[in-house]
Amino acid sequence: MLHEYREVISKLKVENAHFAKIFEKHNELDQKITDADEGRAHISDAELETMKKEKLKLKDEAYALIIAYKKEHNL
Repeated sequence: MLHEYREVISKLKVENAHFAKIFEKHNELDQKITDADEGRAHISDAELETMKKEKLKLKDEAYALIIAYKKEHNL
């Protein structure tokens, strides 16, 4: 997720518990979606769609926190 901000993400995961939680949840959803797409898990299309929307929402929230951090630290 957002690999171009790897350094900021590393700092935020340590400094911001909320960001760390968002990041972890995003990765969990990503794995569940991958498992479903590759046939290792069986979930309904509706549940898969809900998971994808939640993952995108988490990514948007994480991105906003990254941008705020960069602005606050003049990066």
